[in-house]
Amino acid sequence: QVQLVESGGGSVETGGSLTLSCATSRETFSRYWLGWFRQVPGKEREKVAAIDSDGSPDYANSVEGRFSISQDNERNILYLQMNSLKPEDTAMYYCAADRRSLRYGDSPATIWGQGTQVTVSS
Repeated sequence: QVQLVESGGGSVETGGSLTLSCATSRETFSRYWLGWFRQVPGKEREKVAAIDSDGSPDYANSVEGRFSISQDNERNILYLQMNSLKPEDTAMYYCAADRRSLRYGDSPATIWGQGTQVTVSS
């Protein structure tokens, strides 16, 4: 019943920008904590950004200062604005929802979107 639909991925060169969107329902938006993760084949999923329990954003050290997470409370959309992209940002990006804060990572109960690919060329 929880549905997360990501969009906005693509291919850019180093230094470029992309904005990812995660569309969900009003119910999910209001009852779940939301965040963004990414994964490279052969590696574990990594938390990129999340909305903390106090409403403040939390970022992975590798993206802090370059990425910005935000939400549209009227349209039930979670965004990830990615600036100054680097080749190491190349990954499949997933929107995530959980009953608890995602500040410290995902849990077995985390619900995932289908993912959107981001590729940054050097």
